Amino acid sequence: MNLPNALTALRIFLVPLLVVVLLTRADHHVFLGAGIFGLAALTDYLDGYFARRRNQVTRVGILLDPLADKLLTAAAFLSLVELGAVPAWMVMIVLGREFAVTGLRNVAAGRGVLVPASVLGKGKMIAQVVCILLLLLGRRYPVLQAPGLLALWVVVVLALVSGADYFRLFWREVVRGPVPARTAEERPAPPPVRSRGGAAGPAAIAAPRDRRP
Repeated sequence: MNLPNALTALRIFLVPLLVVVLLTRADHHVFLGAGIFGLAALTDYLDGYFARRRNQVTRVGILLDPLADKLLTAAAFLSLVELGAVPAWMVMIVLGREFAVTGLRNVAAGRGVLVPASVLGKGKMIAQVVCILLLLLGRRYPVLQAPGLLALWVVVVLALVSGADYFRLFWREVVRGPVPARTAEERPAPPPVRSRGGAAGPAAIAAPRDRRP
């Protein structure tokens, strides 16, 4: 296992630890949970950085990295719902989008097509990290609750827009597939070239009529 994939595996390992820390509600559980979530988010950045720097982008990493991100954010959001920090319906929109996109990517991978993370998807992930950290720390610092809820609205909008973009890519790359190039026999014949007198191609060069009486 290379370093980027090891960092992704570490992020998955931190998911149950995050849930246990947040839901046990021990002393300083908010700060400890925010630290665990921040560490997991840092591994998300580092695995992509090392994968590109070391040229270690693998098929497993492409499939496993977004799955680890979804597990992490889903665990954090569900824990916040249990703590009463966020509305459940907003979290269900975000998680519904995550499951739908994961299903599309799995279907595409089964057909040999890899759908990489889009710019909108990466922007949504950054917004989710900021949102979750604000909401977690807002449990102790109420001044951060309003910015956290505003960031959650941004996450919901980006989730819907990026989800629609993934459906568009899936339709174009998997359902419709690439448009095959036409062969010479399938190409339409060019229109006939008309002469100055108005006659078309072969007629323009036909033999003159016999003018004998």
